[in-house]
Amino acid sequence: MIDGPALALRTLALRQAGSVRVRECVDAQIVDAYQRDGAVCIRGLLNLEEIEILRQGIDANLAHPSARAKIASKADDPGLFIEDFCCWPDNPCYQRAIFETPLAETAALLMRSRSARLYHDHMLTKEPGTRQPTPWHQDQPYYNVEGFQNCSMWIPVDPVPRRATLEFVAASHRGPWLMPRSFMDKQAKWFPEGSLADLPDIDANRQQHRILGWELAPGDVVCFHMLALHAAPGVDARRRVFSLRFLGDDIRHAPRRWATSPQFPGLTERLAAGAPMDHASFPLLWESR
Repeated sequence: MIDGPALALRTLALRQAGSVRVRECVDAQIVDAYQRDGAVCIRGLLNLEEIEILRQGIDANLAHPSARAKIASKADDPGLFIEDFCCWPDNPCYQRAIFETPLAETAALLMRSRSARLYHDHMLTKEPGTRQPTPWHQDQPYYNVEGFQNCSMWIPVDPVPRRATLEFVAASHRGPWLMPRSFMDKQAKWFPEGSLADLPDIDANRQQHRILGWELAPGDVVCFHMLALHAAPGVDARRRVFSLRFLGDDIRHAPRRWATSPQFPGLTERLAAGAPMDHASFPLLWESR
């Protein structure tokens, strides 16, 4: 086992190496595109060793799902779509990906934030032949946070062809907030019915929107704003994805009267409404000097 000082030195060395990679992969044009479009693809941000660590973490997660895991495909689907949330405290591979890679620094740059704090991790796996699409939606309305400086990362450990990739409506992160609904039965379980406008039918009018999406190789990372409208189709081949959510300087706690997705039990008793997300559940991963 690595002792404390040795582990600290190893982490520092990895972060320094990661900073060099960030400077190579993330230029001003990418940051501007993120701010303008709400979604970008950063090629080769993670190396093969880091992808293998994530692959092992996902496979361990699939072998032992948490109590928060859910099946997001129907019983008659020939494939399987499984999700799990907030597993990093019990998954050493996820911890290495979160604390020892350049992901947090990259998020801070894209958010134009002095800091990057972990919100939660999210594993999404679609097994071969899964028909269930991920419908168009925004993420932030499902959450208990408010503010604009945020960044999600979608990190596949398997090759993803363009036809099976995550897609975005460019510039939709500028709002408005749209009604979050359950994916399977389209119920308004978060905001009260009628309190937010419903999503437009993107697929029926694709030509009216600038749709972003990329063919992806392991190591490529898709970064997007929590308000960016996005969706993904079913798959032919296996698609294992690790996703991370990062919070920037202006994000504040926004307790809800309903269960968020994911839930953070007991947080409202420990963190006041409107407070920064300064809590052990949301570790500070990057801060500019």
